[in-house]
Amino acid sequence: MNVWKFVVVLVLLLAGCGGTQANPDTQSQRTPQASGTTDAGKGEKISGPSGLRTLIIDASGGKKVEVWVELADGPFEQARGLMYRKALGEDRGMLFVYAEERELSFWMKNTRIPLSIAFIDSERRIIDIQDMKPLDDEPPSYVSTEPAQYALEVNQGFFEKNGVKLGDRVGLPE
Repeated sequence: MNVWKFVVVLVLLLAGCGGTQANPDTQSQRTPQASGTTDAGKGEKISGPSGLRTLIIDASGGKKVEVWVELADGPFEQARGLMYRKALGEDRGMLFVYAEERELSFWMKNTRIPLSIAFIDSERRIIDIQDMKPLDDEPPSYVSTEPAQYALEVNQGFFEKNGVKLGDRVGLPE
């Protein structure tokens, strides 16, 4: 009988040691922390809120638009994206990073937030912007009009509100 008590206590202790989990409504704890503060317009690293990276868009009107992003640069992060989130901060987003240019396609399965997506080519130019409808789970719903290497998801209307247009350049975090 004492063995069973020991096993139960051990199981309870191990279950409590699962570590912290990211709050999916704010940001991912998987995002690596950047160090230093340098010019993000040149694509250099800058530490942001809770380890987010900064991305600068050189908008057509001469405005520099700053977005704090989580990086989705691995298969798990790319597949999960912004699923299950209830909100996304006003100047926050997720940057999807791929090894090379290709046709990119996205869907909104389990994504409750209305989003806009900018597809960005290897020369860091915005080549396509689309609005995405929450919970649209018919793949592929949103496909880049040209090959792209990056995709930036933000709250719907963010690009229009900040004067971001096709052809604008993006300073990507390293």
